[in-house]
Parts: sequence; C-alpha cells; structure tokens
Amino acid sequence: MSSQPDRESAAPVKAAPKRKKNLNELAIRVASALVLIPVVLWIIVIGQWAFLGLLCIGIGLLSVEWGVMAAPKVARPMAVAICVAIIAATLTVYLGNMFLGLVVLGLGTLCAGLYIRLLKGPYLDAAYGVFYIGWPALVLIWLRGTENGIYWVFFAFLIAWAADSAAYLVGKLIGGPKLWRKYSPNKTWSGFAGGMIAGMLTAGTLADLTNLFKSNTAALLVGLITALATMGGDLWESMLKRRYGVKDSGTLIPGHGGLLDRVDGLMFAIVAIGGIRVLVRLGTVI
Repeated sequence: MSSQPDRESAAPVKAAPKRKKNLNELAIRVASALVLIPVVLWIIVIGQWAFLGLLCIGIGLLSVEWGVMAAPKVARPMAVAICVAIIAATLTVYLGNMFLGLVVLGLGTLCAGLYIRLLKGPYLDAAYGVFYIGWPALVLIWLRGTENGIYWVFFAFLIAWAADSAAYLVGKLIGGPKLWRKYSPNKTWSGFAGGMIAGMLTAGTLADLTNLFKSNTAALLVGLITALATMGGDLWESMLKRRYGVKDSGTLIPGHGGLLDRVDGLMFAIVAIGGIRVLVRLGTVI
C-alpha cells in the first residue's frame, strides 16, 4: 500500500528537470535573438553593400549546412557548388537584372547537380539546395533595391520573426493537438494560430509606422499571408530534416540549432513579400 504514494510523489521530481531544461532553452533563444535581431536590422538600414555582404555570408553558411545535412560524404564540394551558384546569381541581381539572375540561378542549379553527380553524390539534393537557398536570396536582394525597399524587407523579417516566436511561445504555453505529428511533433494548432495573429498584428503596426499600404485591412492581409508562408517554411524544413535524419541543420546559433533552423520560415516569408511587391509594381492597390 505504501508503494503508490511513493510513485505519485516521485512524479513531480521527474518533471522538474524538464521544466528547467525548457526554461534554459527559452533563455538561450531570447538571448540569441536580442543579439542577432538588432545587428541584422541595422545592416538592412545602413546600405546595399553591407546588406549584400551579410547576405553572401548567410548564403555561405547555409550552403555548408545543406551540404553537411544532405550529403555528409561530399559535404564540402556540394557546399562550394551551391554557394558559388547562388552568389553568382545574387550578384547578377544586385547589378540590376533580376531576369538574368534567375537564368544564372537556373544554370547554377544544373551545374551543381552535374558536378555532384560526377562525384557519385546525391545530385538532385545539390540541385535542390541551389534553388531552395537561392530563390529567397535573389528575391531579398531585389526587394532591398526597390522603392521603399527597406520597409519591404522589414515587413518580411519582422513578420516572420513575430510569427515564429509567437508560435513557439503559444505552443509551449497552451499546447493541444499537434499540427503535423509525422514531421514536426512539437508544433501545435494553438501555436499556429498564435503565429497567424502575431503576424497580422505586426503587419498592422508596421503599416501605421510606414504608411506603406492604403488600409489596415490590406496590411492585415499581408501579415496573414506572410505569417502563413512562415509557418509553411518551418514545416517544410522539418520535413526535410526528417528526410535526412537530423534533428537540427547545425549548431551555429545557441538555442536554435543551425542558421537554416532560424531562417527556414523567413525564406518563405521573403518570397511571399516579394510576390506582394510584384503585384504592387504591376498596379495592384493594397
């Protein structure tokens, strides 16, 4: 009869280390964000050269992470092939020709795949790595060079960060049914809803500060679309990591894993904002 109380009293003791681990993880994530976010926002503002330099560094780090994750046996040559292809396309767009940049990216995708095939490596993964990392990079450098480009880039970054952070916090606090248990068992529908709401509120606030949109309704819609893209990018990378059998894409950022773990949703958000920017340039009133 005395064994049952002993088991019940032991349960809270087991739960304590898990709670402590979660708090430590949250503290590390917050500290990393407080350091990185102001630096990134400052570089976005100060000029195209600094922004291009930051982007090229990011491309290099992402290429290394992709090579290690997708093809450990040929990680270095794959990373070099992906990085060279994307930076060549990015520089082309920076010099003012988005169409030619897309052509260069397409050729780079083909060349990277053929090169890794010669090395008997997973050439389709190499080709996809160029497209996956390269497409958002091209959109981002183009977006920064358009009229009010700083504001547009801010929308992409801040909405993605807000949606991602809110999804994490709400999911941890509320929990509930899983969003996609097969590929991302830690994500919940409550976190998804929190991310959507945070994205819309962030877009509405930014719209009031920048006067970039005609109405708050348009801004909220932009926030919803961008937050949805962010959530989609996060889930997509979770699926890729399951495919490659890794928990994180790397260990670069404390509390977050690799750089790809940090920018997976942002990459999709950038493409979403880029599409909205194209619609505005074509005369769509929002």
